[in-house]
Amino acid sequence: MTEDRRFQAVFEQAAVGIKQVSLDGDLLDANAKLCEILGWPREELLGRRVADLTHPEDDAAEQRLIARVRSGDLQSYTVEKRHVRRDGGIIWVRVTSSLVHDPLSAMPFFVSIVEDVDARIKAQLHLAEREARLRTIFETAPDSMIVIDDQGIIQDFSRAAEKLFGYRIDEVLGRNVSILMPPPYRDGHDGYLRRYQKTGEKRIIGVGRIVVGKRRDGTVFPMELAVGEMPWQEQKFFAGFIRDLTERRETEKRLQDLQTELLHVGRVSAMAQLASALAHEVNQPLTAIGNYLQAARRFMAVSGVAPEDRVVEALDKAAAQTERAGQVVRTMRAFVKKGDGARRPEELNSTIEEACALAMAGQNDLGITLRLDLASGLPMAMIDKVPVQQVVVNLVRNAAEAMADSPCRELAIRNWLSDDGRLAVEISDSGPGLAPEILAQLFQPFVTTKASGMGMGLSICRSIVNDHGGSIRAQPRSSGTSFIFDLPAMPDEVPA
Repeated sequence: MTEDRRFQAVFEQAAVGIKQVSLDGDLLDANAKLCEILGWPREELLGRRVADLTHPEDDAAEQRLIARVRSGDLQSYTVEKRHVRRDGGIIWVRVTSSLVHDPLSAMPFFVSIVEDVDARIKAQLHLAEREARLRTIFETAPDSMIVIDDQGIIQDFSRAAEKLFGYRIDEVLGRNVSILMPPPYRDGHDGYLRRYQKTGEKRIIGVGRIVVGKRRDGTVFPMELAVGEMPWQEQKFFAGFIRDLTERRETEKRLQDLQTELLHVGRVSAMAQLASALAHEVNQPLTAIGNYLQAARRFMAVSGVAPEDRVVEALDKAAAQTERAGQVVRTMRAFVKKGDGARRPEELNSTIEEACALAMAGQNDLGITLRLDLASGLPMAMIDKVPVQQVVVNLVRNAAEAMADSPCRELAIRNWLSDDGRLAVEISDSGPGLAPEILAQLFQPFVTTKASGMGMGLSICRSIVNDHGGSIRAQPRSSGTSFIFDLPAMPDEVPA
């Protein structure tokens, strides 16, 4: 076999693509493997410009390398680039080119080895994209994230962690994570790691717990810590996920204080309503008793029979005590009658949101979907905040109880500014609704649909709303019931 034929056999049967390219960038020759890589028949491939087969974003970089070879600055170059296949698909290749001066040819040309590296490059790009995505998550996560090695040395520190602890990442990398802990957590941390490495006993890994953190300025704060283990190349790393509980604890305390205050107001309101109702009911028979006593004296006078002195005295004393009891009842009614209370401008949306948070506490297992549609730009409400929140709490809890056996449990709360300049609130449920006879007397004392209820809740709600100069009503829906009440707005904030 001649040398030319041997070279031609190697050229055609090579396991990599081989091409010859003119100085002007025209494809002079291509072997079978290159045609397979590019997806072109050889007869259609020859004569095409290599630049036309290269992805536009990659051509400029290769042209600069070609220019350096032609100038003698480089003997050869290697580049990884994208080729455009005949079907429009993109394939990554590794091209190694050198300039050949053939004595039999008038002009030198480039000989290039072309390797298919599409799978490797795409795997690398996918990995890089995944790492970039994870880095973005790491940097933008609202909760703080810290990565340490098995010696407790900080390897990574998220932006949220920087904000929470007050350290920049360059100030903590390479330092022991115990700098973020006050005693006694600081003193015991490395011991926990050694114990885990020795025994495999997990005291915190995979289990969230409440601990105390220490900021750069020395202040300590409660935080929730969850730790995950990350084996990597025969070494273990641990990722800590941290949530600052300072605001949550303050919110919980605020809700607890609000709940205590609402319970107190609720008890006082219930007692006031009960006392008012009893006073109203007792006052009538007391008045009747007084009238009967006076009638008895008149009857005796008319009959001409002189009564005994002790009978007259007894009647007078009974009449006096009846009048005294009536005065006590009237005094009680005046005492429990509400006035304006501590009314001040309040933001209605936050008033409703706080009350909802309290009313829905412990209701998660009921599967209720809560939808708040609170209007923006409303004027301030002129109210006594706590009693109004008591109204919302009562109505929300009543709605939750009404939907206990319903397949669909949707609770909707919305508000708006009515045409007459009052702030309206609607609380709707998807329960079974109310019977017309119950609906007609719903707000009367001692009327209830609950087996163990006293029937005072809605009566109290009406009293609170009425004391604010508003009104409350219930109306049936296609599925469930709506309660609508209105409250006064700040006069100077209501649009004319």
